[in-house]
Amino acid sequence: MWPTLTHAVKKDPAIEQKIDELLTRMSVEEKVGQMIQPEIRHLTAQDVKDYHIGSVLNGGGSVPNGNRYSKAADWLAIADAYYQASMDESDGKVAIPIMWGTDAVHGVGNIVGATLFPHNIALGATNNSELIRRIGEITATEIAVTGLDWDFSPTVAVARDDRWGRTYESYSEHPELVRKYAGKMVEGLQGVANTDDFLAKTRVISTAKHFIADGGTLNGIDRGNSVVSEKELRDIHAAGYFSAIEAGVQSVMASFNCWQGENMHGHKYLLTDVLKDKLGFDGLVVGDWNGHGFVAGCTPLNCPTAINAGLDIFMVPDPDWKVLFNNTVDQINSGVISMARADDAVRRILRVKLRANLWTKGLPSTRPLSGKDELLGAPEHRDVARQAVRESIVLLKNKNNLLPLSPSANILVAGDGADNISKQTGGWSVNWQGTGNTIEDFPGATTLWAGIESAVKAAGGTVTLNAEGEYQQKPDVAIVIFGEDPYAEMQGDVQNVLLKSGETKDLELLRKLKADNIPVVALFITGRPLWVNRELNASDAFAVIWQPGTEGGGVADVIFKTPDNKINFDTTGRLTFSWPKRPDQSPLNIGDKNYDPLFAYGFGLSYSDKDDFSDNLSEEGIQHQATTDVLELFKRRPMTPFTIILEGKNNDRASLNGNIATVSSLTVTAVDRDVQEDARRVQWNGNGEGLVGLSALNRQVLSDYLNSNSALIFDVKVDLAPKGNAKVRLGCGPSCYSQVDLTEIFTSIAGKGWKTIKVDLVLFPDAGTDFGLKRTQAELFELVLEPFALFADDVLELVFSNVRIEKNAGQNGSVIVE
Repeated sequence: MWPTLTHAVKKDPAIEQKIDELLTRMSVEEKVGQMIQPEIRHLTAQDVKDYHIGSVLNGGGSVPNGNRYSKAADWLAIADAYYQASMDESDGKVAIPIMWGTDAVHGVGNIVGATLFPHNIALGATNNSELIRRIGEITATEIAVTGLDWDFSPTVAVARDDRWGRTYESYSEHPELVRKYAGKMVEGLQGVANTDDFLAKTRVISTAKHFIADGGTLNGIDRGNSVVSEKELRDIHAAGYFSAIEAGVQSVMASFNCWQGENMHGHKYLLTDVLKDKLGFDGLVVGDWNGHGFVAGCTPLNCPTAINAGLDIFMVPDPDWKVLFNNTVDQINSGVISMARADDAVRRILRVKLRANLWTKGLPSTRPLSGKDELLGAPEHRDVARQAVRESIVLLKNKNNLLPLSPSANILVAGDGADNISKQTGGWSVNWQGTGNTIEDFPGATTLWAGIESAVKAAGGTVTLNAEGEYQQKPDVAIVIFGEDPYAEMQGDVQNVLLKSGETKDLELLRKLKADNIPVVALFITGRPLWVNRELNASDAFAVIWQPGTEGGGVADVIFKTPDNKINFDTTGRLTFSWPKRPDQSPLNIGDKNYDPLFAYGFGLSYSDKDDFSDNLSEEGIQHQATTDVLELFKRRPMTPFTIILEGKNNDRASLNGNIATVSSLTVTAVDRDVQEDARRVQWNGNGEGLVGLSALNRQVLSDYLNSNSALIFDVKVDLAPKGNAKVRLGCGPSCYSQVDLTEIFTSIAGKGWKTIKVDLVLFPDAGTDFGLKRTQAELFELVLEPFALFADDVLELVFSNVRIEKNAGQNGSVIVE
């Protein structure tokens, strides 16, 4: 089933002997320290010494001393303190250098002033693997300026459903291109194996992520479940790992998602049997942000299952990470985790550190590139980023060969993306989601407007910026720049591929200018293919510029002729994702049985191409089924498409497919109210948090109910009052929910027979997540997965039936009991 790979990096007997020597000297506590990776906000240098910590990370937007404008010296000061603590032998412990990991997924996004490249979806469109290697090389250089050792990159996902919020982190929907790129990016970051440059002082450890099928979850739900066959897992989703491993990648990051219902952080078959044994990967497997806490039977602070499955390092940003440390020590001492497995994990960690020469690299501040702020955003680095922008642009429409434009014309630039560095750079830019940034956060960057203004003024033309498209003198041509706002994981998931859920501001701008008989060039900022038929109809030329990063001047290089009226740079970008013909057309991938895109995989116009594209594309958007006055969720049984799910305190999950189901903190039983098994009894046992809910596999759009004075209504009989908290929830994805407290109401009706509870939908606030993110109330009701769930954290017994959402049943923002 799985191939035998040819490894560029072979085991070195001298390194293996050194590992043997170190292991014999290390206590269990020292070994566990190597397996724990806290976050910089919760780790001191003294902690490193006391707990023998082997690695540390900074999450997206996490910076030294909380100062986003920290200079290289600020990063180096912390890196030095950690390193010195790890090498302190005064307590008789073994000196093992710590390594620091960061997410530099399109350049060093956490460092103000660094070069930010176009995101991976744009790089895919360049079809230039040597460019990918060079980008990796520059990224490693700029990381090395700060003294860090390890990049959690490249993402080698093969995104197969563009509703997924991380689609832009994927090079392509086609595994062949991902395989072609992954190895090159590894070579750029680490250096080429078996050369003096491999993991030299100017290189960093790279990470292929997220293993595996993060881009193949059902309905594109982030951290969801992939139900593909093992053959598809191998042929599609493993492609990037093959070339990365062959190139010598030293770490692989486990994914949040499940395969066939089993979480990847606890998937022994895939982490150990496939990745380590069959594929021969001999580096380390690191977890993702508390990802082990999603394994059945685990919490973020207690998870032997993940180590036994093949995880080597817990990524544990929790401030109480020391609890996990102590639990893991106890589990090794008691045999829950075998000493052989612990030694294997530590052996892999030490092997990577020895290959990376962390002992000889020395104090981070003493390394060749350390503290050289001038290398952050260096001109030669920005030139490569600008090249990447140029080569990534995909021209979809060019009526009457409008492009390239003459720079000597009178040009109007409009749209909210024209002078918007936050929109231009996307997620993982200065902060995790990429939101709220200004040009002050990107010193040396060039906005799209600045690039256009420079090109036009240099050629003697006239150019005006007006986001709303207003003008005093009619322009020769209008450039409208618009598209998606920045986002990252979880926040980026969408219900369909309709741009901004049908918001019409951008479309109205395009139509207004076209109605004024002004030729319109649309430049589309996006992290995925989206249905833009109406915008295409309203434009004379339409180019996808993706999320170009800090070097917006690359767009102007392409869309304008030279001052002597010649093509400056042709449009060479080609789609590596299929473009939808309909807003509900996802998933859509080359090779599908009924493949029918608007623009096929590989499409892209050159300036010399004749464009016969019409202006009469179908503009019929999403046709939501007319909503009924009453949406039945549970009526004697769960109504399609919902099923009853249970979640216990130990992340154990079950579906009620028969008449009884149990997880760690509750049991649900089918019981009789009026007829056979028309209600469900729920008994929380007091062992911790748990919930029962009605869940769908695909997101449900319930916006019409939110806007119709509706209420969530259910019948309930409380037999035993809650000892703790009791709440009703609406869920919008893993760890994403909004809730209303019902503790007092359940207490007041305990023992009083059947009651009907009406919860006005407006009471459900913005949805929170375990990452501190928010879904607005409007977004929540567009992305509902669980329209009804009951949560308790202690003893509670009740029976529910007849769950529904009913229009015009809202009671002025109240909870009503009848």
